[in-house]
Amino acid sequence: MFALPHDARLIVCDGCKALFLRNAGTAFDVDLRVEQVLRDDNPLTREQGSDRPGRAFSSIDNRRSGMGETDWHSLAEQRFVCGVAAAIQDIVRSADIQALVIVAPARSRALLRHELDRDVLKRIIGEIEKDLTNHPVPEIARLIMRG
Repeated sequence: MFALPHDARLIVCDGCKALFLRNAGTAFDVDLRVEQVLRDDNPLTREQGSDRPGRAFSSIDNRRSGMGETDWHSLAEQRFVCGVAAAIQDIVRSADIQALVIVAPARSRALLRHELDRDVLKRIIGEIEKDLTNHPVPEIARLIMRG
């Protein structure tokens, strides 16, 4: 459990949507306000790729092997999270944010941490491993303060 100071930023993110929230209240009376929303239209892989996986032929003998299918959906999620990390860095630098909380599923959170620079990472005061992007903002406030 942690206190969310006044003007702290809460980033609620998954592979397709990111909410940038600011605490306009106090640490004990949280009042989250939406500052920015980022979305990515990312259809399922079967809707993005139309080709069958390729085949490879050995130059030494007559063996063939199948190649794995590209997961276009996962690649788009990674690209989106990298864009969110860039947006976080811009906001932290331009607004001189001192406290940041990241709320994201494990994979998105790990990718965010990998993409953020050291100066931004040291401003993170808390991390929550949940996907809350489709919850209303008052519900997000209630869930993060509950722990």
